[in-house]
Amino acid sequence: MTNVLQLIGSALWFILPAYVANATPVLLGGGVAIDRGRLFWDKRPIFGSGKTVRGFVAGVIAGSLVGGLQGILTGQLHARLLLGLTLSIGALLGDLLGSFIKRRAGIPRGRAAPGLDQLGFLVFALLFALPVEAPNWRIVLILFLITPPIHLGTNFAGYKLGLKNRPY
Repeated sequence: MTNVLQLIGSALWFILPAYVANATPVLLGGGVAIDRGRLFWDKRPIFGSGKTVRGFVAGVIAGSLVGGLQGILTGQLHARLLLGLTLSIGALLGDLLGSFIKRRAGIPRGRAAPGLDQLGFLVFALLFALPVEAPNWRIVLILFLITPPIHLGTNFAGYKLGLKNRPY
């Protein structure tokens, strides 16, 4: 049991910058949409008004700061800062891709796309992190198991706190 708890702790420590980056736009987003209101060839928004420049930049900065803090705590500032940056950019690009796919599927902003909403950001965060640090397969497996309930739980908390319009 201790080994499983240690693996979960290691997985959370590794992915924390991506989790923070993905959550930050809910708190600090708003303003100009990344797609600037443009429509794709299918006459639907490219990403939608919920994906903003400020939210993206704030997410990258917040996730990178978390990586930097982890680096200070572990004595690996450069490595963790770089990992935090790559995880953050990957998470936010994965989230953007999810929005792009949802718009193509005709799913309106704020509506759920089970699986895509919970794992799209994770897949891209992990892919972007690979050149810096490749987590072992156990960490990846744990992340795929724990991220959906964590994502749903934090979204529900955001809803209860009035930060989100829907509990998912």
